[in-house]
Amino acid sequence: MAARAKAIDKRPIERLHERIVTGDRGWFFAGIAEKVARRRVAMNMSQRELAERCSTTQSAIARLERGGRPPRIDTLLRIAEALDCELVVDLNPHS
Repeated sequence: MAARAKAIDKRPIERLHERIVTGDRGWFFAGIAEKVARRRVAMNMSQRELAERCSTTQSAIARLERGGRPPRIDTLLRIAEALDCELVVDLNPHS
């Protein structure tokens, strides 16, 4: 019962951080990674070219595309702009 109360007391950002640290990022980041990779390839752009347009490194783009590390929101915004896309983050209530 005490463990349940502790989980409820955590702020949303703390819960998100726990999911990321424990590797439970497939629910969100894998979808973004796949879309970035598909759009980049469709635009006939290399990882290096995308990285240059986003002011980041090719290795950061590679990590993002393989789901190795979740990107920061400002990085995602730059990537979306470079890929001529709109970044949409959505919140849906639990069923």
